[in-house]
Parts: sequence; C-alpha cells; structure tokens
Amino acid sequence: MKVVSKMDIQDYKGVYVFIQQVDHKVAGVSHELLGKARELAGKMETEVTAVLLGNNVSDLCKDLASYGADKIILVDNPALDLYSTKPYAYAMCKVIEKYKPAVVLYGATAIGRDLAPRVAARIRTGLTADCTKLDVAEDGTKNLQMTRPAFGGNIMATIICPDYRPQMATVRPGVMQKIKPLENASAPTDKFSVQIPESENDVQILNVVKKESHKMDIQDAKVLVSGGRGMGSPENFKLLQNLADALSGTVSSSRACVDAGWVEKDIQVGQTGKTVRPNLYLACGISGAIQHLAGMEESDVIMAINKDETAPIFEVADYGVVGDALKILPLLTENVKKAIADRK
Repeated sequence: MKVVSKMDIQDYKGVYVFIQQVDHKVAGVSHELLGKARELAGKMETEVTAVLLGNNVSDLCKDLASYGADKIILVDNPALDLYSTKPYAYAMCKVIEKYKPAVVLYGATAIGRDLAPRVAARIRTGLTADCTKLDVAEDGTKNLQMTRPAFGGNIMATIICPDYRPQMATVRPGVMQKIKPLENASAPTDKFSVQIPESENDVQILNVVKKESHKMDIQDAKVLVSGGRGMGSPENFKLLQNLADALSGTVSSSRACVDAGWVEKDIQVGQTGKTVRPNLYLACGISGAIQHLAGMEESDVIMAINKDETAPIFEVADYGVVGDALKILPLLTENVKKAIADRK
C-alpha cells in the first residue's frame, strides 16, 4: 500500500460516507452522517459522496440523494451480498485509492467498528472512533476536527489527522441529526467495478441466525421512561414499564442497572450505551453522571425524579420532582391513565 505524504494531501477531496445497508435497508446512522457530511462539505467547499456496497442495491441510491448525497459510488458485487470484513474492507480500500476522499465517515455500529479500523490499517491513515462531534478547523487547513470522549467520559478530546488522508472517523448513532428528506432529489451514480480476489473471500457464511425482537429500539422511541440505580431492584422496573405503557413509550436504563444485571445492554442510554433524542425522557432514580447525560441531554423534554435535590440530572431537566421514584411512579401512572381516559 502507498504511504500518503504531506505532498499528497491536496489531491484528496470530498466528504465520503460509508452507507451501511443490511437486508436491503439503509441504517439510520448513514442518513444521519449524510446530513452532517453536507454541513462539513459546505465548510470545506466540496461535495458529499455516498459509498454504497452490496449486491443488487442500486435502487437504494435515490434514498441517499434525498438525505444529502451529491454523488454516489456504487460497488455492486455478489461477494458483498452479506457483510464480511475482508471483502468489504478490500472494496472500500479500492474506492479510496481511486477517488481519494479527504474524509470518510462510518457509523459506530457493529459493522462500522469492524470495518473502519481494517480499512485505516490497510491504507495507513488515522481513525478516530466513537465521535460525538465533527467540525472543520478555521485555521485555513480545513482539517477535520473529530471530538470523542476520553478517560471514561470525563474529558472531551478533539483529534486531527493533519498529515495523512483520508481523515476517518466512526460516529455514534443518534448523535447527528438527519436532514429533512429533499423532495425530488437525485445524484449521479458512478458504478465502480471491483474484482474481489479469492484471498479476500476466504470466509463462507453458511447460515444467518436472526434474533427476533418485538421491542422497539430505544433510539426510535418518542417517549422513554428510564430507570437508574435508585429503582432499587430489577423487579421495580415493572413500575417503569407500567408508565411507559400508559404513555405508549419504551423503557430504558442507565449503565448501573446493566452492570448490575438488572436489564439488557440494548436499552442502556449513555456514553457506553445508546444516544437517544426522544420527545420526552423521564429519568427515574438516575443521578445524572456525565456519561449518562451525554446520551440523552438532546431530548426535547426531560423530566427527572430523584430523592437527591442536588443530583446533576436536575441541571438538564426541564421538570424535576424531588422524591422517591418508587412512590411517585404509581401515582404518576394513575394520573396519566386518568388524563388519557378523560380526553377520550
């Protein structure tokens, strides 16, 4: 592989987004990144390019244009039908070698976290993982400023990659906001043919076992009723579920409850969990550590219930109730049900 030097940097242009698609469905984080890429590209005076890998996925291109892509690179190959690290990494490297992007963004999903470091190692560039903020330097260099939590979320580190291209980052789902889909949007599509050698396709997928879940992803929920250590026990999460049901919402939790084995990790909100932006976030028995706040502080309305009136959660809450969540939740649930019944 060629090592990029300072003399080569000016040849690299454009903000590229790896489009994650599984079962012919584009991941929400890819739409979020296209919107952010559009903002970054405006500051860099360049264009947004979506990189779509897969098999028979050309019909997804119009969707990408509506979310902000100026151009699309389509790599359609039977070897890319199901995600596998080596074929996808090989194809992405070929795209980067040919088109020379200045920036490449990936979602910090299971696929993005697997693919991005492999690509970075092959093309010998840097990678900043799990970013929560992206910006462009105003010092004339137009370097990408990639911000991510460090030291357990106690500080935010802003990282640049001044000497190598492309500048690469994975971004946590839910951190960036999607743009409103553009009506009648279209973007030229470059069908890039990549011949993937057998040496890059040495893993055979015999069967895909899918875990069925009827639970709503907390990142899609409009109302979240979230519990923390103050709930006392996993049995008391039934109180949260009762309120969530009354509000047509979903239950989530803080990391403390996951670490204690009370709930599954897929409903964890926070720095090491998921970032959420519901219309209403009810924090029950959650003190509000900075790691948790990072995952929910962009919610439209935040209501907190906590015994400790000095708890940090009250600093970000729109409404606060000082008291025992175990006593308040049943009363709140009863009143919500009554209010809904009266409206009918």
